[in-house]
Amino acid sequence: MASLIITNISQLVTLSGPPRPRIGEELRRLHIIEDGALIARDGQIVAIGRSRDLEDQLEPDAEQIDAGGGVAMPGFVDAHTHPVFAGTRENEYEMRALGKTYQEIAAEGGGIRATVRRTRAASEDELFNIARNHVDWFLRHGTTTVEAKSGYGLSVEDELKILRVIRRLNRETPLELVPTFLGAHEVPDEFRQDRRGYIKLIIEEMLPRVAQEGLAEYADVFCEQRVFSLEETRAILSAATKYGLKLRLHADQLSSFGGARLASELGAATADHLEHIDAAAIEALKNSGVIPVLLPGAVFNLGASKYPPAREMIEAGLPVVIATDFNPGSSPTPNMQICLSVACTQMRMTPAEAITASTINAAYSIGRGHRLGSLEVGKQADIVIFDCSDYRQIPYFFGVNHVSTVIKRGTIIANSKSEPARLVQNETQSKYGPMSDG
Repeated sequence: MASLIITNISQLVTLSGPPRPRIGEELRRLHIIEDGALIARDGQIVAIGRSRDLEDQLEPDAEQIDAGGGVAMPGFVDAHTHPVFAGTRENEYEMRALGKTYQEIAAEGGGIRATVRRTRAASEDELFNIARNHVDWFLRHGTTTVEAKSGYGLSVEDELKILRVIRRLNRETPLELVPTFLGAHEVPDEFRQDRRGYIKLIIEEMLPRVAQEGLAEYADVFCEQRVFSLEETRAILSAATKYGLKLRLHADQLSSFGGARLASELGAATADHLEHIDAAAIEALKNSGVIPVLLPGAVFNLGASKYPPAREMIEAGLPVVIATDFNPGSSPTPNMQICLSVACTQMRMTPAEAITASTINAAYSIGRGHRLGSLEVGKQADIVIFDCSDYRQIPYFFGVNHVSTVIKRGTIIANSKSEPARLVQNETQSKYGPMSDG
């Protein structure tokens, strides 16, 4: 396989550093190479440095990319998404503009349960085709890996259907998806008067089937008032660990409910949202090694004013992560760039901190930091070129898609003039096989 060479990079944002999530001042250390160049072979980075230092390593038959003086950095790793669903909820978007809250809409049968009804009615092929469009959106905006949750089926067969779609997307598109089982996303309509029955269904039927088919790597629960209590969450996640699943947790999004402390107690990989976390829970996360995944896009889109306390977390030594929370209700955006903008303006993160949080720290939060999230020799060649001369312009010019070229495992899968990424997926897959962590 011929090499891929990228030259004329104004800022090569490598994020090289210690083999662990970055904390404190490390979040600002991007390790930028000015006038950089990069060489990849067989899907991995084999050389990186200044252009003049790599001139003698150029191969005549290599595929060459002129970055045009743009910025190159690792592909975004989106550590919290809900990409497989049917139907949209623009009616609820309008209702919120007229004054209704997210909780009020959910109590009236909207919200998650509205999407569940439409997702259940869709076939696996229909869901795949819808989600394939979402894959294109992620890739076009520079995201090359996502954590992908189920949660819009809420029955045994429909949750399995969603997870099978995620597996198929992994095999048939260039995007890399890390599957998470979220059967405890909400209590479905038919169990509204039998919560214990639904939790029993999750523990005794859903989890065994998910494990039997190898459909998920993580399990998650929406732990919140009027959703799943601390005791219910503990029971579900404790059962999940018995089936070999690692843990994630929707925590303290709408209230200071204790979800972050529970995540610490259970040794979860991440605690996500955390808008209402307190100082004691921040300390608990630090002591237990739980990574906080912050979702500023959801706060922004819901019209809320309380964002996660990112500065306090960074000062406490937590390896903060930024993700989109892409979903049809609270955060219908696949665009990590705009989430970085919101993180900078509303959570007072610097552009460097936001980039670290959405690349190397995010990669570690999904167990892929050893091969994703930074541009270093031996790591996977997941690279995005931005039409910017300075990395700070990515969040600064907000609402603009700055991506010019997306490379996954050393193969160009999207650029500003190409056909949609899914049209070249078969070539990508034939070269590199399924996008798994194998």
